[in-house]
Amino acid sequence: MPFVKVLKNKRYFKRFQVKYRRRRGGQTDYRARHKLITQDKNKYQSPKYRLVVRFSNRYVMCQIVYAELNGDKVLCQASSKELVKHGLTTGLKNYSAAYCTGLLIARRLLTKLGLDEIYCGNEDVNGEIPTTELNKKTYYVDEVDEDKRPFKCLLDVGIKATTTGSKVFAALKGASDGGLDIPHNEKRFPGYSRDTKSYDAEMHKGRIFGEHVADYMREMEEDDEENYQKHFRLYLEADLEADDLEDHYMKVHESIRNDPAPEEKPKFVVTDKSFKKGIRKTFEERKADAATKKAALRAAKHDDDEDEDED
Repeated sequence: MPFVKVLKNKRYFKRFQVKYRRRRGGQTDYRARHKLITQDKNKYQSPKYRLVVRFSNRYVMCQIVYAELNGDKVLCQASSKELVKHGLTTGLKNYSAAYCTGLLIARRLLTKLGLDEIYCGNEDVNGEIPTTELNKKTYYVDEVDEDKRPFKCLLDVGIKATTTGSKVFAALKGASDGGLDIPHNEKRFPGYSRDTKSYDAEMHKGRIFGEHVADYMREMEEDDEENYQKHFRLYLEADLEADDLEDHYMKVHESIRNDPAPEEKPKFVVTDKSFKKGIRKTFEERKADAATKKAALRAAKHDDDEDEDED
């Protein structure tokens, strides 16, 4: 029998180091996270901000997050669920909805910081990438104010695959058009060709305004009317047809810019005020109560003993 070297012996398992729980579960890429949150040592108390984009089964969620020693802190957040307030009631996870969510969080954050009037973003959506050179630095906004620099953050995609045309870049484009300074280029946007190394901004603009959904609606309406009625039932209930989508998304963008503030949650009101929290007793009062209970127990025991003697 040939000699077989045992690699995983007792010494190996004594030195084996288990990976982090979120790494074992495939939830966090710690190598990418380390690059995103590590700040220069000469920049005291100036964290790196991240635009975190995540997708659930139905919605798109965006957050502006920064890391501290005791955990991540959320500066601002927005969800595509809030787009119902702005008139978008269906298709809350597609490319156009992701763009609207990125636009919403950008306008909400700049309003919170008082930069909404200085950095209005790109109101005429054309798919182009705005850049400004100032002091040998590149800012991804149209103009840079002399007193207040734009709010800079980095895109955090988590473990999502960064393929060309991914919806995570729609949220990035929406936040960039909303006025945030996010470093990026056109190589992952729809309309970019790796073969010719060219970028078609019009194609990207059509994807932002739901042109791909409109084309699918027209195609299904011609081929299968019954399936069209089922598949696009929510669109038809909202009186949205293929030719109405672009105008509808333009209205949604305008509504987001006019009022990006979140809805105030109703405060919890106590209707039944009969219950009152008792006042804490002093040591002397608790001692007197204990003595009273002991006396009552002794008296009850004494009565029981007298009844037994009579019997």
